[in-house]
Amino acid sequence: MKIDLDDVEAIQETALTIRGSRRRTTVPKIVVEKFGLKDGDRIRWIIFKDGGIIITRVKGREI
Repeated sequence: MKIDLDDVEAIQETALTIRGSRRRTTVPKIVVEKFGLKDGDRIRWIIFKDGGIIITRVKGREI
């Protein structure tokens, strides 16, 4: 996946925590603040065959 850095506002890395069947990741503070995320909000993970990934916020009752 090609990314034009002129279109990038921020790049953040977080750690993934796996304990048994529970998998957790931390959403960076800048992302939470930028999109006004709160507890219970949903995010969607879109995975591409080439190994790329996009994470988007699910709006409203969208499934």
